[in-house]
Amino acid sequence: MTTTPADIQQIVAQIHAAPPQLVLEFAGAGSLGLWWLHSVGGSSRTILEATDRYAHAALSDLLGSPPQRAVAIETALAMASHAYRRARLLAHAEHQPHQSALPLLGVACTATIATDYTKRGQHRGVVAVQHATGSTAYALTLIKGLREREHEESLISRLLLHAIARSCGLAVPNLLPTLTSSEVIEEHHQMATDPLARLLRGDVRSVTVYPDGRQVANDAVQGALLSGSFNPLHAGHIRLAEVAASTLGQPALFELPIHNADKGPLIAEEIERRIQQFAGRYSVVLSRAALFTEKAMLFPGCTFVVGYDTALRLVNPRYYGDPDAPTTAETAMHAALGHIQAAHCRFLVAGRVHQGQFQTLADIAIPPAFADMFHAVSEELFRVDLSSSEIRARSE
Repeated sequence: MTTTPADIQQIVAQIHAAPPQLVLEFAGAGSLGLWWLHSVGGSSRTILEATDRYAHAALSDLLGSPPQRAVAIETALAMASHAYRRARLLAHAEHQPHQSALPLLGVACTATIATDYTKRGQHRGVVAVQHATGSTAYALTLIKGLREREHEESLISRLLLHAIARSCGLAVPNLLPTLTSSEVIEEHHQMATDPLARLLRGDVRSVTVYPDGRQVANDAVQGALLSGSFNPLHAGHIRLAEVAASTLGQPALFELPIHNADKGPLIAEEIERRIQQFAGRYSVVLSRAALFTEKAMLFPGCTFVVGYDTALRLVNPRYYGDPDAPTTAETAMHAALGHIQAAHCRFLVAGRVHQGQFQTLADIAIPPAFADMFHAVSEELFRVDLSSSEIRARSE
């Protein structure tokens, strides 16, 4: 049996330890790389599916029509795009409720190498990787006649692992040390242009996802905004949004910030998992605004619908700075609330069970200068003793 080289074993172990899951598509060569991935324990965490499209008809079936050239950057990118869509489908089928999604990669390798007859064209391989915010293709032309088929297969497979490791965010050693000075890996990058990808890159400020699935960047937002992680969306969120709309006489939207001050940013696949809960039912606004000062700048004039615990943090100086410097922290709190006030935003506060008791806005000491920014939802109108964390805990 062929022994996996030591440097390959090391990088494959790192790939298996990284979060991404893959669907791979092959055409012509590179499948030794798949064997290497399986030769190191942990491949079940990494590989969702792999297919070898060796016949021309098989590749045409994947792409929907025969490619102009099988071994070309545009062909590899198209293969990777199909692989990424397949990865999303498989990951969705495997996903457990309330379990965070993993990043996905669609990987393609198309190549033509030495065989049992002399080929007229180049010996060349192209590897492409599609991810949520774009794609990268790596092309390598080998000197014809310099190596036997086995050696060329090894180089294309090493190029495959190089591409996968780079897309996993790993520091990649030189996996192709036997290339000559004239054999250079070409890189081609493309950025996805859909609104979510642009939001993840910071190119747009917000994305509104409508019940029919439409995504609109920087759409005007008015009325009430109920912000949350929605992991999961539950009856309490829906009821509170309904009460807010009725109380204010304005539409109420859900807002999912993709950045969180405490937990870090969400990956694209996790964002898509969460917004799927709203499909066909409600509109949800995605933003990069983790703090209410940022939300106020982004959505001036809106009313933020919050629970008692969030309102309590908003007027607690210890959330604004060093607890050993209370005067400075209080100044920062007043400045933040002042920014929100200047943006003509306000808060609609619903009661919640806190430390074993149902607490409302009346139980919070609001600084007098900002008292007119906070309005209460009565217990008669809304009381749902339910939280996303409790739901997740029950499902574990």
